[in-house]
Order: sequence, then structure tokens, then C-alpha cells
Amino acid sequence: MKVTIAESINKRNDKADVLILPFVESKNGPLAICNIGSFSKIIEPPIKTKDFLGKEGQISFVYFSKEKRIMLLGLGHPDKINPQQMAKFYSIACAALRNCKAESVNIVVPEKLNISKEDIVSSISEAFFLSNYNFDKFKHFEKNETPKYLKSICLIGLKKEDMKIVTKKKVISSAVNLARDLVNNNADEETPAHLAVAAKDLEKVSDKIKVRVFDKKKIEEEKMGLLLAVNKGSDKEPTFIVIEYKGDASSKDHSVIIGKGITYDTGGLSLKPSTSMDTMKCDMSGAAAVLGTIYAISQLNLKKNVTALIPATENSIGSGSYKPGDVYTGMANKSVEVKNTDAEGRLILADAISYAALKIKPNRVINIATLTGACVVALGENIAGFFSNSEEVAKRLEESSKRSGDIIWRMPLFKDYKKQLKSDIADLKNIGDGREAGAITAALFLEDFVNDIPWAHIDIAGPAFLSKPNGLHPTHATGIGVRLLVDFFENLSN
Repeated sequence: MKVTIAESINKRNDKADVLILPFVESKNGPLAICNIGSFSKIIEPPIKTKDFLGKEGQISFVYFSKEKRIMLLGLGHPDKINPQQMAKFYSIACAALRNCKAESVNIVVPEKLNISKEDIVSSISEAFFLSNYNFDKFKHFEKNETPKYLKSICLIGLKKEDMKIVTKKKVISSAVNLARDLVNNNADEETPAHLAVAAKDLEKVSDKIKVRVFDKKKIEEEKMGLLLAVNKGSDKEPTFIVIEYKGDASSKDHSVIIGKGITYDTGGLSLKPSTSMDTMKCDMSGAAAVLGTIYAISQLNLKKNVTALIPATENSIGSGSYKPGDVYTGMANKSVEVKNTDAEGRLILADAISYAALKIKPNRVINIATLTGACVVALGENIAGFFSNSEEVAKRLEESSKRSGDIIWRMPLFKDYKKQLKSDIADLKNIGDGREAGAITAALFLEDFVNDIPWAHIDIAGPAFLSKPNGLHPTHATGIGVRLLVDFFENLSN
């Protein structure tokens, strides 16, 4: 989608399909929060009839000879508007534009709000870049039918220097859409080997990125017995992917991000219900998020050093499948009794965390994973839970959540629950004693491999793959984690 800017409404492209004018609610009716110039008379009908009141996300169209349509967009009460709300309202506008098959739009940028200009431009740009996404790789269209996408937008009321805000949001949104594409793709295509190819492709976008891919033999040499155990039932060999981004060679500060890469999850011998199986291609959403993050921070040329680790495998069923009740030993030389083969994500993450702690020894580790249904029960589809052993890392993640729009909520690492992970025959077992506190016991399991490194675990089981499209997310896959982590590193002081 092409984006241009114009300093005033008089310099717009008047051949665009739609012109968007922003309004807020007031006691005297909807109030324009931009210079509407000569359009005051043209837009009177829906305002006089009170068909349009400027309420949150309200839309009314007026037909006009030049732009064809003028959209009146309501932003609600001015004191309640924040960047996330604004992005939501403009995503509603984008959906309406796509529905009426508009290809070009002029957007008059709101003024006179208690939000910075940067936040306003960022919110509008992000709304259109993310809402204009679709995954139609497998769809076949009739001759007269084409996908409904916006091809160009013009932001009115900006100066040339404001374009850098738009460009930044385009980069980050492209990274989110990269993650979405990986998650939306067929599981038979998005294999561990293909994730490795996607990672190697990042070397082409920046000379600061180096990628190493461990094959099964190398994984065996590294004694990653937990990753190998999960892979036992699959006909596709595992990979362990190491992506190094060196944005500041002079700095010793180094972060590791880890993404769960279960490219398809049947649950193993602890088989999932059939009704829960069709979305399990999304179980590599953590891996997709860290790939998108590395892409974005490299394109933004952030002066940070970040290594991404992706343990990747299917959790399938076969004659060699790993079995409930058996014990496997991971890279940290800790034995794990497998009580449930559907608690596989924490096993492969444990080996990746061990690799980070033993081989890299970074300043901080953040892992992101579609880990537990318990987290979905606790927080629903729109919020990711997170756990941390570091107040500093937790605070920075919470601040990034508020700025980025990827919503996370801190949950407790309640140490008393760790006794649920005690095993009679191994160092620990991979699930707790019952259904209660499943997200917490999973986090406590991971913490056992951290070696006191500042660490956070983000459980994105709810928001990674929505049951139905919502707001900025026009398809099931959301790419959650990319915006959060990019903001985290952008604001991380060494």
C-alpha cells in the first residue's frame, strides 16, 4: 500500500475514492477535529438528522462528486481517546473501505486532541497497515472478483518530516504480517525445515544478521533430549535455529528471545480432541513472532544485540512417539517425567532456555509461546499472560505493552505450586497435579532452567490465533509479540 502526505486538505488527491473526516462527541453534536474547509455544507445531512453523532467507531457516508464518498468517522468522547482506541476506530474505517471496494483514500489527520501528533500518526498508520492484511494464498477468485485491498492512502495535515513515523510503522507492520503469514500457512508447508529457510532468508535483509541451523545430528550432539523426545513421533526432523543480530558491536549487552516452534501439535499420545486440532498449526506463533521481531529491529537498525532461538518440531503420533510415564533428559542434564505429551511446548523451550543459559549467558531471556489453555481460561483471547523473575524486565514489558497495543498481564510465579512438579522417578515432571493453575506451573517448570538470568515467559495461547477476526486483526493469526518485543528493544537502555 502506497502512503503519501499532504500539508492541507486543499492539496489532497481529490480523485481518491473516499475522504475521511474525524469527529468527536460534544454536547452540541458531533464536532470536527480537523479543518474541513468547504465541506461543512456537504456533510450537514447526517449531522442535522442525528444519524451521525460522532460516537466511538461510528461511520456515516456522504456522497460527493470528487472523492465519490466522504466518510464521517466518530472517535467518541475526546477525553477518552488514547492511541490504542484511535487505532481501533481507524481499523473499523479500513474494514468499511475494503467492504465498499475503495482502493484509495484521503485521511484528514485529527487535531486538538490530548494525544501527541506522533501517537496520532502512528495509530492511524498502524491501523491501515495491519487492517489491510489478508491471507488469500489458497483462495480462487472468479474473473470479475478480486481481493479487496486499499492500494493508496494520503495523510492530510502532515509535513515531510512526519513521514518517518509512517515508515517506521510500515516496517513494524510488515514484520507482524510476516508472522501472520507463517502462522496462517499450511502446517504441511510450514515445517521445521521451512522455518529454518525463513530464518536464513533474514540474512538477505541485513548484513548484521547471521543464522545457524542445527540439524538432528547437531541437536543430538548438544544433548537436547527434550526436543528430541517431542520429535520422536514425527516423520519430519527437528531443527534448532539460532539467529544472531548484532546491532551494536561495541556493546556487551545481549538479549535472547526464544519462540516455541511446534509446527503442528496433535497432542501426541495424549491426543487432543478433534475439535481442538484444526487450529494447531498456530502452535509455532512464538517462533513466527521472534522471526518478525528480528526482521523489524534489523530494518529499524536498532543498536541492540539480540539472539533469537527457535526449537522447532512437530508433535505428532507415530510408532516411535514419546510416551506418558517415560523419563527424558534435556541439555541441562535434568530428567523430566512426561505425564502428558500435550505439555510438549515447555519441553522444547526448556532445551532452548538451557542453550541460552549455558552457551550464550545473556543479560536477559524472553520466551514467547502458545503454551497453555489455562492461560486462555484465565485471560481470554485478547490478553497474553506473562511471568518474570525480574522486576526490571517485567516493568519494561508492561510499559511496552501499553505503548505497542500487544496486551499482556503479569501473573504470579507462586513458588508453593512448584511442589506439584515433583516426580517420584525424575528431577521433575512436565505438568502439575491437576487442572488448577496450569499456566503458573508451566512457567515454574521453565524457570527451573533459567539459572537466575533475568527472564520473562509470555504465554500467547489466547491472542495468537483468534476464533474470529477482530479490530486490527482481519484474519485469525495476529502476529502478537512482534510489536511488543520491537518496542521493548527500542526502549531498552544498555
